[in-house]
Amino acid sequence: MKKVILITGASSGMGKDFAIELLKDGHTVYGAARRVDKMADLQALGVKVMAMDVTNDESMVNGINTIIANEGRIDVLINNAGFGSYGAIEEVSMDDARYQLEVNVIGAARLMQLVLPHMRKQHFGRIINISSIAGKFSTPLGGWYHASKHALEALSDSVRNEVKQFGIDVIIIEPGGVKSEWADIAMDNAIKVSGNGAYQNMANRFAQLGKQQGHRMSDPKVITRLIKHAIASKKPKTRYSGGYMAKPILFLRSLLPDRVFDKLLMSQLK
Repeated sequence: MKKVILITGASSGMGKDFAIELLKDGHTVYGAARRVDKMADLQALGVKVMAMDVTNDESMVNGINTIIANEGRIDVLINNAGFGSYGAIEEVSMDDARYQLEVNVIGAARLMQLVLPHMRKQHFGRIINISSIAGKFSTPLGGWYHASKHALEALSDSVRNEVKQFGIDVIIIEPGGVKSEWADIAMDNAIKVSGNGAYQNMANRFAQLGKQQGHRMSDPKVITRLIKHAIASKKPKTRYSGGYMAKPILFLRSLLPDRVFDKLLMSQLK
């Protein structure tokens, strides 16, 4: 059965690839983002493009209302909008910290609130939250980003058990390294925030390491395949992981004591 799907953060990277590939499968796809001008190529293909800011409640309400008015239902929500605010905890402003949580957590939670009444009514729905392997461990300089993804994992687990009784599945996707503009933005932010103070050496090494590993990052299609499986499966898993270093890191995090894992992380920043 073809689905009505909403994808946030569809203007670039994984979100754009999700939209293209799910459209090819015959689904009705709504691609939402602030930067509508970046989605002209999606619109030309047949994706239904809409402006949406996940920090603006009116924007989100209007978006869901538009889909229901046009389609009569919404089957799949893919909460993909997000970014990484990097820098030492001591130096990241509280305004930046709040905005990180507003985009990565509160926006996703609000969209879940908005789609759930419709999914309960139709006794079917899939909510797919794009978390990260960063939701299972934490590196230096990424505290607020990690906090947002840990929070998204926790919210997803709670909601999954609340809505299962209504025929709704909540699925977490945990990407590792994926080619996108995300990494450059995160590295540049780390240097901007912590590149000149007490954490200068760590920030510079962190950015250098990120650039060195850039060519190793996985194609977004690795994650798109997981999304397609989560949508098509009669009984999807609660979590899927994929992308550069995803499985090795998650395995080591589950196996190693905290201090040993800390040493492993810090050895990369020397």
